[in-house]
Amino acid sequence: MPTHMSPEFIREALCNVHYPGYSRDIVSFGLVKDIHCEPGLTRVRIEIPTRDPKVPERIFHDCHAVLDPLDGIGTVEVEIAVKDAPPVPGGSSAPVGAPIPGVKRILAVASGKGGVGKSTVAANLAVALAATGAKVGLCDCDLYGPSIAQMFGTREQPLANEHDEILPIEAHGIALMSMGFLLSDDSPVIVRGPMATRYTQQFLRQVAWGELDYLLLDLPPGTGDIQLTVVQTVIVDGAIIVTTPQEVALIDARKAVAMFGKVNVPVLGLIENMAWFECDAGKIYYLFGEGGGVREAQALRVPLLGRIPLDPATRERSDAGTPVALLDPNINKISAAFREVAASLQAVVPAR
Repeated sequence: MPTHMSPEFIREALCNVHYPGYSRDIVSFGLVKDIHCEPGLTRVRIEIPTRDPKVPERIFHDCHAVLDPLDGIGTVEVEIAVKDAPPVPGGSSAPVGAPIPGVKRILAVASGKGGVGKSTVAANLAVALAATGAKVGLCDCDLYGPSIAQMFGTREQPLANEHDEILPIEAHGIALMSMGFLLSDDSPVIVRGPMATRYTQQFLRQVAWGELDYLLLDLPPGTGDIQLTVVQTVIVDGAIIVTTPQEVALIDARKAVAMFGKVNVPVLGLIENMAWFECDAGKIYYLFGEGGGVREAQALRVPLLGRIPLDPATRERSDAGTPVALLDPNINKISAAFREVAASLQAVVPAR
C-alpha cells in the first residue's frame, strides 16, 4: 500500500464529494463514519439521513468517481447506510440550512447545561480568533439569558440600513448581535417557542454581517428549539462543546454531542473550562474534578481543543466588558490558553 493511502488521505479526497444540491461536502456534513485502508482495499462507510433514494445513489457514484482514479488505491468499497429522516420545512430531504452571504465559516459554541462558562468561552474565543487577523462576528442566540452585551461592555442599540437589515454592534473588533442590545438589564424575554424561532432567524438572516471569516453562535444551554432553528436556518460548519470536568456537566455534554450528530453538524471538539484553579502559591486545585474533559474527548473520539483554568480575572474582565483574551498572551496565562484554543480551531476549520 502506498504510504499516502491512509484514512486521512481518503477523507481529504472525499471532501470533493458534495451533497446533492449543496456546495458543502459529505465530510463537513459528518456523513463519513468510517474509513479502513489495507493493501489493495479501501472501505468507506457513509450514513445518510434521507427519504430520497436518488441521494445515496448520487453520493455512491461520486465517491467512486473521486476514489477509483487514485493511484494504488486498489479495490474501493463504498457502503452507504440510509437512515430514514423526518421531513423538513420545504419538503427537502437534504441537510437543511443555507450559507450566510459573505460569511466563510459558521461555528456553534454549545453546552449541554448552563453554568459551564459557555458564553465566556464564546466571547474570548471570538477575541482570540480576531487577534490572528481574522474577521469575526459573534451572535448571541441565548435569547433568554443574553450576556454578550455585558461581556463586550456596550449597550449601544443597533440601527438598520436601507435594506432593512440590522447593523451589528462592533466592540473590540468583533461584530456583535444580542438580545441584550434590544432590552434593558431588568427586562426579561417572555416569548413562546415560535417567537424565539423568529428572533433567532432574524439574528442570523436579517443582520448585515458583512464579510466575515468566522461567525460564532453562542447557543443557549441544552438541546431545544433554538438549536434546531439554527441548523435549519444556516449551514453550521461545526460545533464546539464547552464543559467542565465535572461528571454532571459531562453527562449533558454527551447529549449535546449526540444532538449535533443527529442533525449532521460535525463536532469540532471539546473545550474543558474551569479545568483547575492555581492559587498564589502555585498549588493547583481541581475544583470540579481532574481531566474529565480530556477523558470525555477521548471517549467521544473528538479533539480536545483546549483546557481553560478557573481564574478571577476572567470573571472580573467579563463583568467589566473587556474579555481576558484581549490581554497580552505572553503575560496572561488565560489569554494564552484562549489563543491556543483559537489556533487549534483554525487548524481544524481554516477560513476558506
